[in-house]
Amino acid sequence: MDSKESKIADEVLLKISKEIAIKFIEVGRLTPATFEIGFPKIFDTIKATVEKE
Repeated sequence: MDSKESKIADEVLLKISKEIAIKFIEVGRLTPATFEIGFPKIFDTIKATVEKE
């Protein structure tokens, strides 16, 4: 994967992570106070899952 494809993939991962974080906030599993800890965990989990393939 070249640099451009990697950058696009990271952008897609960020968008997916954002949507999941929003859903977690809506259902109360994530709060603005815990966002700094929770969002990187969401992003890293999605990235690790995608990279397994």
